Amino acid sequence: MEAAAHQPSARPSKQRILVVEDDANIARVLQLELEHEGFVVEVCGDGASAIERALKQPDLIVLDVLLPRIDGLEVCRRVRKHSSVPIIMLTAKDAVPDRITGLDTGANDYLTKPFSIEELLARIRVQLREREPGERVLGAKDLTLNRDTREVVRNGRMITLTAKEFSLLEFLLMYPNKVHTRDEIFNSVWGSDFLGESNLIDVYIRYLRNKVDVGSEEKLIQTVRGVGYSLRT
Repeated sequence: MEAAAHQPSARPSKQRILVVEDDANIARVLQLELEHEGFVVEVCGDGASAIERALKQPDLIVLDVLLPRIDGLEVCRRVRKHSSVPIIMLTAKDAVPDRITGLDTGANDYLTKPFSIEELLARIRVQLREREPGERVLGAKDLTLNRDTREVVRNGRMITLTAKEFSLLEFLLMYPNKVHTRDEIFNSVWGSDFLGESNLIDVYIRYLRNKVDVGSEEKLIQTVRGVGYSLRT
């Protein structure tokens, strides 16, 4: 992890971040950098403590995968049962299946070590910005997405999505009929330039289609060959 010299950004109020990291040196660097940015930071080093402290409803959780007692994936699963707090997972594993596993447990983002503090800060800003006030219900045709309840309904049918599938559909609904390249989707939904296997977007689009368009005559999620994807209304 690379520290960087930067100016703290102005914030209207103190936002609270829970850092769950068992490496004391990394945890200390993260705490100092985040506090420099104006956040209130709480640190813990094991999964059991993380679950307990997540009940205090922080604004965001930075969660390492490899933790003593209870690993980060299980922590994420348990937190998701009672909270929609944004979770950014940290891990040394960078294979696409590992990323998908982390995201499918309910994580909003996935960052592999080593990483720069500026990249982490950028991803934190993306997650916190998505929770700012705005239009709370998005829709197209017979499909609706409620940002507050995180309920997705099509033609009266409830659709269960993972955290990343929800974010992807939310992004597409925000810009109906616009064609997005894979890079645009990754930068907006995942929060940074894509560094890894290029089929991650295709995999998630397929997951989303299998849940949103299945059983419906009209297919909303369209492929624009040679360009990217669009949600057609």
